[in-house]
This record gives sequence, structure tokens and C-alpha cells, in this order.
Amino acid sequence: MTLDIITDPALGTVRHGFFTRKGGASSGVFAGLNCGFGSSDQLDIVAINRERVAGALDLAVDHLIGVHQIHSADVVTVDHPGLIEQKADALVTNTKGIALSVLTADCQPVLFCDATAGVIGAAHAGWKGALTGVLERTVQAMEKLGATRQNIAAVIGPSISQRNYEVGADFRDRFLDVDPTYDRFFVTGQNGRFQFDLPGFGLIRLHRCGIAQAHWTHHCTYADPARFYSYRRSVHLQEADYGRLIAAIRL
Repeated sequence: MTLDIITDPALGTVRHGFFTRKGGASSGVFAGLNCGFGSSDQLDIVAINRERVAGALDLAVDHLIGVHQIHSADVVTVDHPGLIEQKADALVTNTKGIALSVLTADCQPVLFCDATAGVIGAAHAGWKGALTGVLERTVQAMEKLGATRQNIAAVIGPSISQRNYEVGADFRDRFLDVDPTYDRFFVTGQNGRFQFDLPGFGLIRLHRCGIAQAHWTHHCTYADPARFYSYRRSVHLQEADYGRLIAAIRL
């Protein structure tokens, strides 16, 4: 089956993609292109899926680089292919022939590019990473490689939308304790709950740190089970596990 890859013109001619679940070898609850070795899917099947992603980017699979994600604000600078043992949630590089990748299943996958400087980045930005600065730190790490904020484009890929992201009052309070103006990203839901706008929050953090070329693709992972994996949807369906989507960018 052909892979279903979402691209965005804001990232120009740089090879990239927000890969959907279509076109993979996994079955059952993982049916499709599950790229997460951290899932309980068969490891050899996940490896096949990752090989298909690397092939779509015209790379050997060991040049498709990711990290063990921990919902942090930590960023790794990559200068060679191969396994990265450091735990982090974002990567940057100016080395040609390497693809940076992140895995998500409702969190924001964010791809960055300064085509003029030849610097790229990828970030996994759930609520915790976004609140503690993973997006800003990715930009800072890109600057160390020669990128400039006015030339960086950032695209948030498929993520859970506000309509489907219900949270409690204590969750909202964490954000208001940091900045009371973050109240704008919450609307009142049912039974004292709130609906949180994760992509909207990611965009304001990007804009506030000087990234004018930033937007969301407006794909909701929760709402489209045919195309996307979703952690929250799997919980609501009481499924045993869930697949991981991959987003990647290469020079």
C-alpha cells in the first residue's frame, strides 16, 4: 500500500513528511505504519515500517534519527547517523543526508527549517514539553548551527484538537500559574472540565519567540482513526495499546 504523507509548502523544497498510519505492515490495534519501538507491536514489523519511511525520504534506515522521548525540553544536536542514546524530545542538525524524526499519538510533531542556512529541527511537543520550553530551545539550538529566527519556518503536524482534548481544573491551573493569559487556550466543557487548545498553545509559543512563519496543518489525530493513531482515543476505547505516528525532515 502507498504511504500517505502530509507535507507543507511552508517548509519549501526540504524533504519532509508527517506520515499517517496508512501504508504500514502492522496489524490489530496497530494496523498501519506504526513506527514506535516503545509499543508492544512486533519489533520486526516496526522495523519494516521505519524502513518504508526512510525509503520515502530516500535514505538508509540508520540515517532516520530519533531519540527516546520523555516529555522534556531537552534538545540533541545530530551530526552523524546511527543510534542516539540520549533521552530528549527534539533534534537539530545542519548535516546533509540525515533525517530527524519524532513520534507522536496526539502530541504535537513540529518540523522546523531554515532553508537559507541549511538547518533543520524536529520536536515532540506535548503539553508538558511545550509548557517547559521545548519549542524555544529547539529554535535556540538551530541558531547555534547558523539559523536565524526570521528565516525559520515551523509547522505543527497532526495533533489532538481542542474539541477532543478534555482536561481538569488542575491541568488548567498549571498553565495559569505560569502565565494568566494562557486562559485563552481553555474553553469551558462539561461537569467542571475544560477543553485545551494544544496546537494553539504551540503556535503562540512559536510566535512569541520570533517565529513568524508558523502554523498547524489542522489535522486532528483523535477525530480521524483511519489516518492517525491517538493515545486518548485508545484509552476511551479501552484498547491494550496504540501506534505511534512519525514525522521527519531531512536536508
